[in-house]
Amino acid sequence: MKVRTLIIGAGAAGMMCAAHAGPGVLVVDHARAAGEKIRISGGGRCNFTNLHTGADNFISQNRHFAKSALGRYTQWDFIALVDSHGIPWHEKTLGQFFCDTSAKDIVDLLRAEMDRAAAQLWLQTAVLDIRQDGADFIVNLKRQDREVTVTARNLVMASGGKSIPKMGATGFAYQVAEQFGLPVVTPRPGLVPLTFSDDRFRPLAGVATPARVTAGATGFDEALLFTHRGLSGPAVLQASSYWQEGDAISVNLTPGTDLMGALQRHRKGDPRKALMTILSLYLPGRLVDYLAGGFDLSGTMADQSDARLTALCADLQAWQVTPSGSEGYRTAEVTLGGVDTAALSSRTMAARDVPGLYFIGECVDVTGWLGGYNFQWAWSSGWAAGQAIKER
Repeated sequence: MKVRTLIIGAGAAGMMCAAHAGPGVLVVDHARAAGEKIRISGGGRCNFTNLHTGADNFISQNRHFAKSALGRYTQWDFIALVDSHGIPWHEKTLGQFFCDTSAKDIVDLLRAEMDRAAAQLWLQTAVLDIRQDGADFIVNLKRQDREVTVTARNLVMASGGKSIPKMGATGFAYQVAEQFGLPVVTPRPGLVPLTFSDDRFRPLAGVATPARVTAGATGFDEALLFTHRGLSGPAVLQASSYWQEGDAISVNLTPGTDLMGALQRHRKGDPRKALMTILSLYLPGRLVDYLAGGFDLSGTMADQSDARLTALCADLQAWQVTPSGSEGYRTAEVTLGGVDTAALSSRTMAARDVPGLYFIGECVDVTGWLGGYNFQWAWSSGWAAGQAIKER
């Protein structure tokens, strides 16, 4: 079988590319259904983009790489596409856009766009091997218990990263990159809960509180959730992408609050009340009880000197904890690292030294923040590759 373009991976980026790559497109995937990660995203509502999308919301060894694709196919372009399909949506906090009804609406949108472009989709299809013969790629596939050889002028790798292996995620795109001589930035889990080998936070499991969590020089103000195994919640997931194993993270338990000023006012107005009682006005009671095991929270407000309050505020607003690890790819929402952008064109997503070979979406060393940014990268990079292929 001969096609103009073979796309491996029927996820967000692959289907987007198929809709824009012109005639003669075949998309293959080993899954039973297209867009499985889309279906489960955003609690089943799909956080499909973010109002504030820009290159600064992405992690990459080349922080400028994403600018071209993001600038040419923007969040507004995808929102307009969603509107054109009559899909109702709403904006939540921090510029996050969600479907009103179901994430399936986005999958249906992409399938409809593929149908409009006459792109074929083969599911439950395994890739056996890939080789290049002159200007063409020869790909052996296994479908319905028989082997099929497909010849394609263009080969697009859109098979994602390693996150959520129970849904079939693998590092296949990295293997293909290395086969064709493209370097790969070491992958690791991103947007992932952090763990502590001593289960120190088990007594707090289920407690949530606003916090600013900082890893390295980057911090995020969102919710912090204590779990049986460690720390989670949006603030921790965000910071995890910047965390390096062995490093401490800093937790500000009262972000946006002048805690020192508040405690001084309580000392004047509520001198007989216990310090722990006052702290419970600003933090969950279970958390205050837990912290009393590590910090000196004894006495009434009248007992607290300015020096003691200053030290306490420093402890609560720069609490240093060192995770032992993370939950890994099992629960990671994304994969950091991937195909080195130095080997790709930022305009076309094509391999610089292998004509006709493209890498898009999560398998590339471009990883977004939590909140719809990674889907926007899928739309933008898929569109950029599709346009380049159509023009080729």
